[in-house]
Amino acid sequence: MRLTGKTAIVTGAARGIGYHISRRFAEEGCSVVMADLSEAGEETSKRLRETGADAVFCRADVSRNDSVEELIRFASKKLGKVDILVNNAAINIPGSILELSEEVWDRTYEVNVKSMFLMSRAVVPGMQAGGGGSIINLGSANSYVAEPRLAAYVSSKGAILMLSKAMALDFSPQGIRVNCICPGWVDTTFNDLHADLFGGREEVLKDIAQIHPIGRAIHPAEIAETAVFLASDEASAITGAGIVVDGGYTAK
Repeated sequence: MRLTGKTAIVTGAARGIGYHISRRFAEEGCSVVMADLSEAGEETSKRLRETGADAVFCRADVSRNDSVEELIRFASKKLGKVDILVNNAAINIPGSILELSEEVWDRTYEVNVKSMFLMSRAVVPGMQAGGGGSIINLGSANSYVAEPRLAAYVSSKGAILMLSKAMALDFSPQGIRVNCICPGWVDTTFNDLHADLFGGREEVLKDIAQIHPIGRAIHPAEIAETAVFLASDEASAITGAGIVVDGGYTAK
């Protein structure tokens, strides 16, 4: 129960990494608002509540400030305060700069980077008033290394890592820690469009040892365990860090 008495907002929480983080936070005693653009989050949060979790869903487009403000009002009513923010919402549309439209480029940065700016800007004043907090941004192994035909995605993930470091410097004196989890290939449907470049998800998983030295994909629950640690007091001296959870991918 490392997060007993704490409250959190998790974005992109309807499925995948966001869902697993929400589930583990609740198991550790945290009250969670699960935010997502997909209505599937309602069923997901209901499933968690049936296990005894203190989790509720709020539909939100975190790339839009008006929607973020509505989410914060909802969370404030439900939680009273926000101790932890997990900025997980993201999209990944493959393509080189010659293949990507301006609309796809802009939408990638709106969802992947602007949302973190808007959400963090909304919760930081409350964290300052409450004596601190933990913000966890989801970057990627691609925050460090690029891949072919992923120009918008990898550049957005590089920006997230630097944004995390900048926020850590700005708000550490107020007790707010900001870190960036950088996963490798996580076995969720999020990567399906990317996988199609290599013959599909099953083909990628067959050859995963060429990507990850550990010889397998990363499970979203493994990312969730890292998030629990960073959200807890056990990580009290960690801020401004890029925590790589990539099965050895960036070590090569």
